Amino acid sequence: MDLSRLFKHLLTPPWLVKRRFGAAVLAEIGAAVEVAEAGQRGELRFVVEGPLPFAELWRGRSARQRATELFGRLGVWDTADNSGILIYVQLVDHRVEICADRGVTAKVPQADWDALCRGMETAFKAGDYRAGALAAIHRAGELLTEHFPAGERNPNELPDQPLVL
Repeated sequence: MDLSRLFKHLLTPPWLVKRRFGAAVLAEIGAAVEVAEAGQRGELRFVVEGPLPFAELWRGRSARQRATELFGRLGVWDTADNSGILIYVQLVDHRVEICADRGVTAKVPQADWDALCRGMETAFKAGDYRAGALAAIHRAGELLTEHFPAGERNPNELPDQPLVL
């Protein structure tokens, strides 16, 4: 267990998320997800988390491991076309992770998702959480549209509004 990471999470106030992602920004993110999903069969889920729960810290879970856990728990993997994407923002660790379902990973190279994550991290480091999140959602929508264009059926299988933990 990394004690400096443990203390950083324990001493970071939960309201930090609301300072970085206020109600208006969260509403814009939800609207951007809705627009991004309109032209394709993929499903996007945006999750932002401040301090991790103590149990996660005690286990030494990385941001990637937490994102993978949430990918399963939130049912992002359970879409009709195996085209779910989770964009996970871990504010305290300053990490962004993207988990993609098997249908997406078969078509979109991991390097594209890594570039998207690093772009968000760069924007966040500059203090521009809104622009970083919206640009990432837009780009994810473009990648999904390229490989999963909308057909006759395009159900909305996951909530569009971001989840704040």
